[in-house]
Amino acid sequence: MSNALASLKQFTTVVSDSGDFESIAVYKPQDATTNPSLILAAVKEEKYARMVAPAVEYAKAQGHSRQEIVEHAVDRLLVSFGEEILKIIPGRVSTEVDARLSFDTRATIDKAIKLIELYESVGISRERVLIKIASTWEGIQAARELESKHGIHCNLTLLFSFCQAVACAEANVTLISPFVGRILDWFKKHQPDADYTGANDPGVKSVQHIYNYYKQHGYNTIVMGASFRNASEITELAGVDYLTIAPKLLDELKNSPTALERKLSKEQALAAPPIEKCSFIDDEPAFRWAQLEDAMGFEKLHEGIRKFADDAVTLRDIIGQHL
Repeated sequence: MSNALASLKQFTTVVSDSGDFESIAVYKPQDATTNPSLILAAVKEEKYARMVAPAVEYAKAQGHSRQEIVEHAVDRLLVSFGEEILKIIPGRVSTEVDARLSFDTRATIDKAIKLIELYESVGISRERVLIKIASTWEGIQAARELESKHGIHCNLTLLFSFCQAVACAEANVTLISPFVGRILDWFKKHQPDADYTGANDPGVKSVQHIYNYYKQHGYNTIVMGASFRNASEITELAGVDYLTIAPKLLDELKNSPTALERKLSKEQALAAPPIEKCSFIDDEPAFRWAQLEDAMGFEKLHEGIRKFADDAVTLRDIIGQHL
């Protein structure tokens, strides 16, 4: 018998948003995404805590100071989770660069290269990995160089503003992750009395706008909706390129007998009212001003970076306890 998840897979690539690789196989996604918060949550479970010690032993042979050992261990742990996930899924895994590097282009590039080298050292091709980078100006420029000069494919995350999406497409990044649910969170906090059900959801509207813009102007960057608060948001975005979905909502879709209706397609995008083309390439002041003018996007980007950075620090503390 068909279900909502099976019908969704007919026109959207489904990605698992989890560090719990033992649960991923249940939903048979094409790809999987991770981030520091998901890895931290997984490491706190006894069944995954066993992965910390081998990462520490690897790190002791690489670094000399305590800080160096912890950094090497974190990188190895992230790759270990990706390695296990790739044994389950046929596609790609996203592994995130330390959020504390979000405003340092050179450091982001260096960290991305190191992560890819670690993957390749265990026999995993860079074609099976997406490096996740926050969609700051510096992050987008790092991704631009990684894609063009190093053949390293990138997933630009923490994306809330239209200017971020435009700059990412101009940088020819492989994929972007607009955060649907966090956009909704902001609007509910600041305009609590509005109707945000169904197609009125501001996160849904943001992704639809970006998707239509990309299709109308011939960009190849993949749009992957992320960070969902409810299944309705997924239903409204059925047909977008990719959707990365947490296990709880994957399970809800899997258990729903209702087939989903396609809401987005390239044909519909091309037939929609035209969206004027704009550009931020090599224009940092214009990008920063556009981002500053979008209060929601500016606040949620920096809030997200802080949260991921905090979880990365906690993860380092856990690893430090094993030294």
